[in-house]
Amino acid sequence: MLHLVALLLHCLPLAMGQYDICKSWVTTDDGPSWEFYACQPKAMRMKDYVTVRVDPAGITCGDPPERFCTHENPYLCSDECDASNPDLAHPPKLMFDSEDEGLATYWQSVTWRRYPEPLLANITLSWNKSIELTDDIVITFEYGRPTIMMLEKSLDNGRTWHPYQYYADDCMEAFSMPARRVRDLSTTSANRVLCTEEYSRWAGSKKEKTVRFEVRDRFAIFAGPDLKNMDNLYTRLESAKGLKDFFTVTDLRMRLLRPALGGTYVQRENLYKYFYAVSNIEVTGRCKCNLHANLCTFKEGSLQCECEHNTTGQDCGKCKKNFRSRSWRAGSYLPLPNGSPNACAAPGSAYGNCECYGHSNRCSYIDFLNVVTCVSCKHNTRGQHCQHCRLGFYRNSSAELDDENVCIECNCNQIGSMHDRCNETGYCECKEGATGPKCDDCLPNYYWRQGCFPNVCDDELLLCQNGGTCYQNQRCICPVGFKGVLCQQSRCEADKKDCDGAPSTHSSLSTILLGVLALHLRGWVDL
Repeated sequence: MLHLVALLLHCLPLAMGQYDICKSWVTTDDGPSWEFYACQPKAMRMKDYVTVRVDPAGITCGDPPERFCTHENPYLCSDECDASNPDLAHPPKLMFDSEDEGLATYWQSVTWRRYPEPLLANITLSWNKSIELTDDIVITFEYGRPTIMMLEKSLDNGRTWHPYQYYADDCMEAFSMPARRVRDLSTTSANRVLCTEEYSRWAGSKKEKTVRFEVRDRFAIFAGPDLKNMDNLYTRLESAKGLKDFFTVTDLRMRLLRPALGGTYVQRENLYKYFYAVSNIEVTGRCKCNLHANLCTFKEGSLQCECEHNTTGQDCGKCKKNFRSRSWRAGSYLPLPNGSPNACAAPGSAYGNCECYGHSNRCSYIDFLNVVTCVSCKHNTRGQHCQHCRLGFYRNSSAELDDENVCIECNCNQIGSMHDRCNETGYCECKEGATGPKCDDCLPNYYWRQGCFPNVCDDELLLCQNGGTCYQNQRCICPVGFKGVLCQQSRCEADKKDCDGAPSTHSSLSTILLGVLALHLRGWVDL
């Protein structure tokens, strides 16, 4: 009982809270009507509804009867497995029974008596229904955890299989993969298939029995260590490609590839201590109903969603017959906190819940897009629900979504920016050399003159040569006899007359000016 209470408390953050109500009866200026919300069933123990299959044939011990021993007492092989004796049998159903008074019951394989032929076993769990995992998968092994195993998933009732996670005492040797930990994954790699060594090495203790597929650690990448920021998780599940499907399965398969070795190499003189034994498999999840149902019941041997929003099917995956005025769509977690129901509608029916956050009071159905959208969004908003900002504006992080000042103008510098749009933090996209939130400043080694231009000269790297001086980083003022961008070229090299003794234009002009000045001075003295 205490174990069950602990499990329920463990699942509480994921089982409770948002998306548990599909609709409510509300009264508006247009009269009473249903207001729809995205919704989903609560999490539950999925092992209560599973069908299990173990293969290959003959892998379960007891037919014929055989003895086995444990790593703790490797040479006291007095235990026996006998399928014909209920007290000594270990069938697959014992992986899912209730264990009273702490007495472990378990499925057990044959021993590795045919070594060096591999001892391989597959345990397949099937629900004949799409389910979404909400907590860790926990597999409890008796007499040691496998040194090599795989967890696989199927999304199409076992027709195709995909790797879910690899487990080995040496990942590189077993699967040619480096060992990784789920807690080290990032937001962009949260659905990566990895190999872990955390659950496969011999611990030398009976307490080390479990192997996990860490769903909560992957959720924590978005929701935080305590899973308190569930809004962010639901947003990512809706927006990140493939993330929602990563936690969705119809079947799971454990491929047991090498049993526990007791921390040593295989001891061929005693092969009766090598086998697999699984006492419990916990799978916590909810029925996948595409956010169109908040109840899921067990009917006619399988789980069924109690569909709302005028949908039908085992997963609420299609519209009812008379509600097909537009194509079926799954519900959406967005916008928070109630999501979008995307309800199926009858021809000519009202559009149901059209949330515009106070930026529009009119909605329209766009037939060729199969969507209901807000019309004429105000306050510089745009989007199906007026939940985005118009181009040239960005979201005011200090304002609620229904605030009239939710969108702020970008005010990008027209000369320094590529265009008048900015990102979600208000930063504009700058042209080459420009910088600053509004692109109204220049990077180092650039100067502003109706835009940012590269420095022609400076006092560090682009030095004016031959005694030239840098003027406002824009040009070098060269001394007599030199020219060029950096005063790097002698006039003599360009004009041979300057080098042949002939007066240059510059020197001739100087002589004339000096003569004129002398004549004026002489006339002033004579007076």
